[in-house]
Amino acid sequence: MKYKHLSLEEREKLFAYRALGKPFRWISERLGRSHSTLVRELKRPKYGRDYLPCIAQREADRMAFRQRQRAALKNPLIFVFVRTHLRKDLWSPETIAGRLPLIHKGQSICTESIYRYIYLNPKTKSEKLWKYLELHRRKRMKKDGRKVKGFTKLSEAIPISERPEIINNRLELGHWETDNMEGKKIDKTGVSVSVERVTRKLNLGKLKDHKSGTKTDSVIKSLRKEDNGFVKSITFDRGPENSGYKIISNILNIPVYACNPYHSWEKGTVENTIKRIRKFVPKGTSVDNITQEYLTALADKFNSTPRKVLGFLTPNEYYERIHLASYI
Repeated sequence: MKYKHLSLEEREKLFAYRALGKPFRWISERLGRSHSTLVRELKRPKYGRDYLPCIAQREADRMAFRQRQRAALKNPLIFVFVRTHLRKDLWSPETIAGRLPLIHKGQSICTESIYRYIYLNPKTKSEKLWKYLELHRRKRMKKDGRKVKGFTKLSEAIPISERPEIINNRLELGHWETDNMEGKKIDKTGVSVSVERVTRKLNLGKLKDHKSGTKTDSVIKSLRKEDNGFVKSITFDRGPENSGYKIISNILNIPVYACNPYHSWEKGTVENTIKRIRKFVPKGTSVDNITQEYLTALADKFNSTPRKVLGFLTPNEYYERIHLASYI
């Protein structure tokens, strides 16, 4: 017989028959129920008082509602997809939500649902899933920005106000932005970060010191490896580490643009990329022990990670599409 919960009417009849002293087996025959079901119903301790049909029904409804609430991540496929890419690949909730329908047709989940699963679901609080997010925050917060230090050097570089609109609007490949990522203030080394504005392709280089010559050599070395026509300009801030910009311009035969003082957001692509890298190299962490091999592997990971701005393609996939289209 298919199992079905007792109804309010059955509970009232059970209560009335027992009040008349009728045995459980006698009652079970009239209700069409197993006598053990009726025994368990009257012996449930959770009601905290003498058995009353209305209270028993209310408690049963409450338990049924809790058990039938929809799972936080919809279904097992989405559950595994979200948790795998969050914890193993360290994708952001936005990237996970955007990539899901590309891989599993017909499936979808809201970015906000993933954040709620991370921060508000009582079953996941003990897992501390927020540690896998970019900023590792225990509580969700509004972004307040950060202070930026500016310089007034590179006086002969082309001002960014003169940079063509075709570059500003990301209509052409081959235009790069670069900056340094530091660790602790006492570190002797640093990391050079260079990003192509359209594809968001990333190059990372280990700097043995903070001298401008080291930064110059790193930029030239990384950009020389790119395909022909994929290096057409580069944008710096006015920090002293970029004072070798003329050498870069002459060797690579490209124009060099400089941001205005205290306007680091004018090279927002590389600034945003550095913020993403902080997931792997948090602020205050020394970079002296980081090797070039690690940075190369990290850049490969970024270049293979889907991006919302690229329609949830990876930088490598996006570049290949544009590269192939140029031959059609």
